[in-house]
This record gives sequence, structure tokens and C-alpha cells, in this order.
Amino acid sequence: MLSDLLARLEEKDRLALARLLTLISRGEQLPEISSAIGTRNETTPVVAITGNAGVGKSTLVGKLAEYLRGEDKSVAILACDPESPLTGGALLGDRIRMPSRPDDAGLFIRSLAAASGHQAVAEHVDLMIRLLAKFGFDVILLETVGAGQGDTAVRELADVVVLLVQPESGDELQWEKAGLLEVADVVVVHKADLAGAEKTEGQVKELLSLPGSREIAVLRVSSRTGQGFEALWEAVMAAPRRGTTLDGRQLLRLAQQLLADRYRSRGAAAGPIIDRWKAHQLDESQAAEQLLDLLVR
Repeated sequence: MLSDLLARLEEKDRLALARLLTLISRGEQLPEISSAIGTRNETTPVVAITGNAGVGKSTLVGKLAEYLRGEDKSVAILACDPESPLTGGALLGDRIRMPSRPDDAGLFIRSLAAASGHQAVAEHVDLMIRLLAKFGFDVILLETVGAGQGDTAVRELADVVVLLVQPESGDELQWEKAGLLEVADVVVVHKADLAGAEKTEGQVKELLSLPGSREIAVLRVSSRTGQGFEALWEAVMAAPRRGTTLDGRQLLRLAQQLLADRYRSRGAAAGPIIDRWKAHQLDESQAAEQLLDLLVR
């Protein structure tokens, strides 16, 4: 089955692409898929859109995709939604605010469930990005869940990180400075048609003028009026690309994911080791070593 899907992927079969993404999201056959895909096509820019909940990430991603389609660029969107506590799937809030064009072969949207504790992105997103790049999309947009101060893992997944803030953010900008603002390559004051957008733009620029801060673009964009999307894309293309070639950190992350998946599927076998640790027959290091050996085998 996998070989058939991979063969159809080479023929640009969108159904095969969707099924491979499903396998990856379930943590199934990851090494085989990874080996077949190879390293990522570096000519395909991966742009992450992140920011606090309610700042309008989904709306902006949808409008940016429409702009890029107008420029005749094919676009794939990976939209990370909060994981449903009932079904474990994505809540699908993102899809409501994005364009629905099932007949447009140049637009592909996939919603992903992001569990809490995964720094605002779904599991195995790096492999999904490589799959979409191999399929041949011109641009990949990655939308995070509402992200907070410590949710900076996206910088290892994307070439360019776009941080959204909204007018009258006030003291929240000081909080952002401690985390996301430091990994942003472009800062967008979204909902720029609202009062206070110019003031917020000035506040962001002031923060970024502090000693040690990088020089990054700050601009105002309004999804409601369409203001600023051409300038936004120009800023994204002008930003230095981080590059996400498979390196040691990504291999380590894949190994961690594989171990976590194996523990979920074979956790019962670990019971005796855990029981011996609880009974103080093993110390933490010994128990961890035995557990790792079990999962690797």
C-alpha cells in the first residue's frame, strides 16, 4: 500500500498526498516515508504564521493564500488546531476562516490536531512539510495554534516566522519580547484597520530597537480591507531564510517522536520496569536505560 501511495505521489495524486499525510499524523510508517521522501526541497519556502489566540492567524493565512494564488503560486497550508478533548482530532476552527475551493488544484489545506505541550504545532509536522515540498507546492504556510512565550519550536520548522500582534496589545508586547518576538523574522500588526494600529506598530519598533535586537520588518496588514499583503510577501521574501535541512536536531526530534509512539502502542510491556522502579529496585537512570532498550528493540 505504501509503495503504491508513493508512486501516485510522484504523479501528483492529491488523494495519495492526503493519505500519506494521514499516515504521518498517526505516526505510522514514519521511517519508511521519511526515507522515500528524502531531504526537503530547499526551493520551497516554508512560512510560519504564529501569535496569540484571537489575533486572526487563520483569516490572515486564508487571505495570504488568496494573494499568492493571484500571483499564480501553488500553496499548501498546514493549519494546527487545538486537539479535541473528546475525539483527539482537530477542532477545525481554522478551516471555517479559510478559502474553500475544492476545484483549485493549486491550493491544499490540511487541518492538524495539536496536543497541549507540543509548542503550538502538531506532531510530525517536519515530515509533512518535506512531503508537501516533494509534491511540488510553490509555498507552504504553517499556522500554529495560539502561541505563547515558550512556543518557539516553530523556528526549527520554518524558513521565515511571521508573528502577528493586534492593536492595543499594550503590556502583552513586553511578554512577547521574552519569547516569540525574539524568533520572529517579520512582525505584522494585524487588523490594521482598527484604532491603535499605528501606535502598536511604533511600540513593536521601539522594542526591536533595543540593544541586541535583530533588524526585522514591522508592517500593518488588514485582512478585512486587503491592506498590506503585497508588502507582507515582499518582507517574507526579503527576510533571511533559516533553512530547515534535516540536521541533528530534527533527527533527534524524529527519534523522540518514534519512541513516544512506540511507548503509546507498547506501553504494557514497560509495566514490569516501571513497577521495579516504583519498588526502588531500580534507580531512575537504570529504569530509563531499560525502558529505552525495550522501546528500541
